[in-house]
Amino acid sequence: MRKRVVGYAFVAPAVVHLVLFALVPIAFALYLSFFNWDLLRDKNPFVGLGNYADLAQDNGFWRAMGNSLLYTAVSVPLGLVAALGIAVLVAKPLRGLAFFRTVFYLPSVMSQVATAMVWIYILLPKTGFVNTVLGWFGLPSETDFLNQVGWAMAALVFMSVWTGLGPRMVLYLAGIMGIPDSLYEAASLDGASKRRQFWAVTLPMLAPTTLFVTVTSTIAAMQVFTPVYMMTKGGPLDTTDMVGYHIYTTAWRDFHVGEASAQSFVLLAVVMAVSWFQFRLQRSQLEGYSAA
Repeated sequence: MRKRVVGYAFVAPAVVHLVLFALVPIAFALYLSFFNWDLLRDKNPFVGLGNYADLAQDNGFWRAMGNSLLYTAVSVPLGLVAALGIAVLVAKPLRGLAFFRTVFYLPSVMSQVATAMVWIYILLPKTGFVNTVLGWFGLPSETDFLNQVGWAMAALVFMSVWTGLGPRMVLYLAGIMGIPDSLYEAASLDGASKRRQFWAVTLPMLAPTTLFVTVTSTIAAMQVFTPVYMMTKGGPLDTTDMVGYHIYTTAWRDFHVGEASAQSFVLLAVVMAVSWFQFRLQRSQLEGYSAA
């Protein structure tokens, strides 16, 4: 009995935090989504599913959803490939390994606001680092990357890959270090080259890690907000108006809190559907991993 009480005492702070700062806000947002809740009006009538029905005709919201899906579809695979490549390199016994691991992980411990400010200065037209380097090679060096269609989205994707490199690399590195050497020895005895060992041993054994990194990276990408708010404000021409930023502007610029709450739950449904699809897509690999 005493052990049970001690156990409850240890988990109590986490449970209270979860209830107060996650479950209660979610329940309140669900409640708001059924009202025409406007911060500038005294009366906020009940509209049932009206806010959800209005979203079907909201071209701005679906354009933002499309931008988020595009951002996710490009940034997540690029981030996975970059993190896996770096993890494979730093898993080898090289001189200065701790330094390189620290350098690659460093961006992830910086605040997103500070990181966004750094990238704004790096991408400045004429005086930014990128344009300066382009000028050294005689290339056009006055590009305003954050205010040109195409370049603005590319800049956000590149920043996402850079800032997410550290945590993903650590997860892949832990997965690589956990692969038994006997598998590589057996593959080597069968005459498999290093490249063949990577495809036949390393990648299949990293399937659980890949699934975890893919799902968590997708959820984070679909909710991206700070880089958009700091760097592009959804522009130019709404090409970087991601759904997270769109929900923010609906609630705190237009003061349509009920509509923004409904948008949040539509985003939740889309994220859950995408995650479910990813689990289904990699289920066969996980079953093979379990069998191994």
